[in-house]
Amino acid sequence: MEVIQKVIHYFLHFIFPLGIAFVFYRERWERTYLILLVTMVIDFDHLLAVPVYNPCRCSIGFHPLHSYIAIVLYALLFLFPKFRIISIGLLMHMAADYIDCIFINYTCN
Repeated sequence: MEVIQKVIHYFLHFIFPLGIAFVFYRERWERTYLILLVTMVIDFDHLLAVPVYNPCRCSIGFHPLHSYIAIVLYALLFLFPKFRIISIGLLMHMAADYIDCIFINYTCN
């Protein structure tokens, strides 16, 4: 199960954004893909946790930049065209982490 979880997680973080960039932003897909990748810097909030890594901890609702309020703000960013790609990247990141939470609930409980 752990291997499947990692494959899905990294697919959603690296391959799926490439598809989004290429399909919806074909004229500037490289720039779009780079922006989508840069949105992963929100994982720096994991460094505030003790311990930094816990395989049975769900990021959603635990880390500050993975809070429900933050997710709502990421969704609101979508309403502003200048920030739409950033919003998509942040929301895709939250979706990938939420799917991890589903796996965690299955394997750790």
